[in-house]
Amino acid sequence: MNNSIKSTFSIKKIGLSLLLLAVLGYAIYTFFFSAPKEEKKQNQGPQTIVSVKAEKKDFPVIIETSGNVVSASIVDIRPQVTNIISKIHFKDGQNVREGDILFSLDDRADKANYEKAKALAEDAQRQYQRSVELLKQNFISQATVDTALANANSAQATANAAAVALSYDTIRSPITGKTGVINVFVGQLVQPGNVVSTSTTSASTTTLGAMVTISQINPIYVQFMIPEAYMASLVQLQKSSTALGVKVDIGGGQVKEGKVFVIDNQIDTSIGSVKVKATIDNSDNTLAPGRFVNVTLQTQLIKDSLVVPSQAIISDTMGDQVYVVDEENKVALKKIKIIAQNNGNAAISGIEEGTRVVVEGKQNLRPGSKVAESAFGKSEDKPKPAKEAAPGSN
Repeated sequence: MNNSIKSTFSIKKIGLSLLLLAVLGYAIYTFFFSAPKEEKKQNQGPQTIVSVKAEKKDFPVIIETSGNVVSASIVDIRPQVTNIISKIHFKDGQNVREGDILFSLDDRADKANYEKAKALAEDAQRQYQRSVELLKQNFISQATVDTALANANSAQATANAAAVALSYDTIRSPITGKTGVINVFVGQLVQPGNVVSTSTTSASTTTLGAMVTISQINPIYVQFMIPEAYMASLVQLQKSSTALGVKVDIGGGQVKEGKVFVIDNQIDTSIGSVKVKATIDNSDNTLAPGRFVNVTLQTQLIKDSLVVPSQAIISDTMGDQVYVVDEENKVALKKIKIIAQNNGNAAISGIEEGTRVVVEGKQNLRPGSKVAESAFGKSEDKPKPAKEAAPGSN
């Protein structure tokens, strides 16, 4: 009996000890872990951020792309008659004007044929005039006059053909441009129908067999592709007689300005883009066909658009959002819609003008967080100005 009582007392004593240990452990945990966190939470200050105010302004929609320089016109000079070159009137790489003589061929035979045909035509014309006088005096019939007229016309046609053949001996430039390398020499026999291999690209035409190639390089063209989504706005601007200005970065800090003169009427379905050509002044000969350049084109101007820095936008699975700061310096997430972006700024909708949006420090924010403007951010009350509009746009 006494042993049973002692066992029961021992069990109760062990249980009471375990209970005391559990209470003591909870007290220690609360003191060392929970209490500091509560105190830290109570003493935590506002997070430092940089914010700007959303502004309304005209926002240019700008496309930046790459393109290549193409000649406005490329002509391969080839002979139209078989003959020997007697003189070359220009040098390799020389600028020539339309109508300038390039090559003179040996014209002695063609000149003689022309003189002969011309003489026969003049004689036939005299015979016809004489027959008209005789018809008035009733010495010949009308049929004889008609035959004389036919002979005169035929002789004149022969003389005209001889004049054309003679003109082929003087080869003139059909365009104003710059010559390439001369592929023939004085004394060389040239003939029409030479085997010519031509490879034409968007930049140039390469031929084998041409006497010389002339390229028009002033003005010169810049060809580039733009997404098909911009085609409608460009066409509308053209219809409104708005000059579509482009800027062409040719490297070395040099920028040339030009104007779009044609938008292709077909879309390249493989890449979803449309071809555009702009004309550029090249009087200083700094651009050559085939050169790659960077092109900036303004497609439209959004009036009174709400503009914020692109850095303020948070894009995730929930869409596009920004942190906005209220009058109590607390932040909240606002969904927005991006209309256009360029040069580090974005035209958006979804918030009001003058709303403060967080630009820097948003990575540690949560909705409802208390914030304070940093000393650096206080001077930045508005986003950076949008990229300067392309030339020719108003």
